Amino acid sequence: MTKDKILIIGASGQIGTELVIKLRSMYGNINVIASDVKNASDEVMKSGPYEVLDVMNESRLHEVVKRHGITQIYLLAALLSATAEKNMELGWALNMRSLSHVLDQARFGNVKKVYWPSSIAVFGSTTPQINTSQHTIMEPNTVYGITKQAGERWCEYYHQKFNIDVRSLRYPGLISWKTHPGGGTTDYAVQIFHQALKDGEYESFLTEDTTLPMMYMPDAVRATIELMEAPSENLKIRSSYNVAGISFNPKEISEAIKAYIPKFKITYNTDERQAIANTWPKSIDDSEAQKDWGWKHHFDLDALTKDMLLNLKNKYN
Repeated sequence: MTKDKILIIGASGQIGTELVIKLRSMYGNINVIASDVKNASDEVMKSGPYEVLDVMNESRLHEVVKRHGITQIYLLAALLSATAEKNMELGWALNMRSLSHVLDQARFGNVKKVYWPSSIAVFGSTTPQINTSQHTIMEPNTVYGITKQAGERWCEYYHQKFNIDVRSLRYPGLISWKTHPGGGTTDYAVQIFHQALKDGEYESFLTEDTTLPMMYMPDAVRATIELMEAPSENLKIRSSYNVAGISFNPKEISEAIKAYIPKFKITYNTDERQAIANTWPKSIDDSEAQKDWGWKHHFDLDALTKDMLLNLKNKYN
């Protein structure tokens, strides 16, 4: 298909695990090098090249890029919202310095294209929460959100000043059955499925009416690859594109689960993540992504619920 050599940084994470497998199926196993600071799943480790890599070590990153002849980098390593609040210095250092290191590989080396994920965490309590537009007020009040907003500006700056082909999506909450949650505020929407199957009940750390934008992982992986495959001249936004899937709250997802597990029960006991969720949008306007590169989500809440329960049942069995 191509002579591109792709490096995935953060391959053991929620997005990385599934992105590696999909890209290897497209580009060939040997052409997609997975990496992380720790070992990844067997599926990732055994299906193609793997490097133990700390992206904070710039010389080691450069060595891996050179040795493999890397032409594209997907930077997925980050400290997520709730985790970053508990370790502010590490959250800032990892989320910002890793991006600088990767962008500089493109600026000074052979890397032709960079992908870096942003998040709905860039928005804040002053942002309009319904159909939040691409260009709007962004006043995040979490470490994670601040790093993502700064990262967006950094990406656009590198594109404008150095002509770096950097691309980004503002992910909503991501739901996957393949990997466990990584410390995000939207993680309840993954945990609830595990608990429904194991215990038949779940205690939510968000109120029943806390509506947030979500996306099923197959849609997120497809959006990422479609953006990276889009012709450069079509892309008008080099900070980060809004992308939308579906919006729901804990009560609505619990009702969707009850359609398949009638005895499932949900209770509520909010924690510090509620304050974070209160500052985020309820729904996202992704018309710019639709217009520029043809984005459209596939999974609604029922399809997501059915697929999650089916795959997790097989996993537990």
